[in-house]
Amino acid sequence: MTDTATPGPVADWATDYDLLDLGYATSPYEIWDELRSTCPVAHSDRNGGSWMPTTNEDVREIAKNVEIFTSQNVAVIPTPPPPGEAVRVLRVPPIDTDPPHHKRARRMILPTFSPKAVAERDEPYTREITKRMVDEFVARFEAGDDIIDGAAEYAQQIPPRVIAHLLGVPESMVEQFTDWVRGVLELGYFDPELRIKSRDAVMNYFIGLVEQRLADPADDLISEMLHGDVDGVPITPEEVASTCNLLLVAGIDTTWSSIGSAIYHLASHPEDRRRLVEDPSMIPVAVEELLRAYSPVTMARIVSEDFEYEGCPMKAGDRVIMNFPAANRDPEVFDRPDEVIIDRAENRHIAFGVGIHRCAGSNQARMEMQVAIETFLARIPEFELADPDAVTWAAGQVRGPRILPIRILETR
Repeated sequence: MTDTATPGPVADWATDYDLLDLGYATSPYEIWDELRSTCPVAHSDRNGGSWMPTTNEDVREIAKNVEIFTSQNVAVIPTPPPPGEAVRVLRVPPIDTDPPHHKRARRMILPTFSPKAVAERDEPYTREITKRMVDEFVARFEAGDDIIDGAAEYAQQIPPRVIAHLLGVPESMVEQFTDWVRGVLELGYFDPELRIKSRDAVMNYFIGLVEQRLADPADDLISEMLHGDVDGVPITPEEVASTCNLLLVAGIDTTWSSIGSAIYHLASHPEDRRRLVEDPSMIPVAVEELLRAYSPVTMARIVSEDFEYEGCPMKAGDRVIMNFPAANRDPEVFDRPDEVIIDRAENRHIAFGVGIHRCAGSNQARMEMQVAIETFLARIPEFELADPDAVTWAAGQVRGPRILPIRILETR
């Protein structure tokens, strides 16, 4: 695979940052600390050029100013169009929708992800699939195989199955969903043809699936939305297809990265793991801290007009990187920000964003994380990193472990 996105090593992170740099993907924390103290709004010409705020205050301010900093394109690295073709955009409303249309797009999906809907519709299925996977790990351990991949074999298997269940498609689609998402949000950064192919495949699949449900309705979210409305205005097939794009692109990689980061932390911090094993009631609070410390998602905004922000001369069309992960480690807001304090009492993190574009699926993500951790610890209370040097991390739009060798030490 040819790396076309990173022409060379970073010379100065304040003026030449690279979101795809291997060192940044593995451990960006010292870089964020340096930028906050020396250049809180950095700039880089790489990957089409962008600005990057790193303080909690700046990220919040920019996120709330939806008139200047629009959401017309939230990709941190733009997708180049095929030669001779116009840009095709993978629409994922309400994330990439500005007012006044944003309100309709958000109201379209909020009932789907209410706490009650998630608990009744998705939690039992999530418990079923996580138990099935953990039971298999235990059986392998008892047969003499004590190594699993906590990312590829566990974390990355959960969200695609939950989304497939929600959309009423066979579980056999999970591998294809995973390939498409990685093509759009990870591997495609280094292979533009793969990124374009994956993006088009996602769009075409859901357009076709919506057409099928129009002709032959089923008991699933797609059919429900096709017969639904917002304030009396029917939801169109195009809106349903875009919502399906959202569920796949925004609901899979983000959540599996959070689950994978949680497993990574618990494997490398036995004192935290043992506290949760002894008292599972702590898991919901611990999830909030793990979301803060290992926030997976970075978004983008597009400057709508020439605008000077804190001395930075931003031009219309400039891209601004919304570094929510850096904002969640800002010492001006969080005490001991680089420590994971699993019972942190005050935790106003913005892992799900802030303002009108805050993630509408946060209840779903929290549920999947809590169930994944609870199910794993209930049967595998003792485990460790099998080889810390073998752990790999993805960066760019979503940061999280992609290879995570875990050695099981004890099962129940």
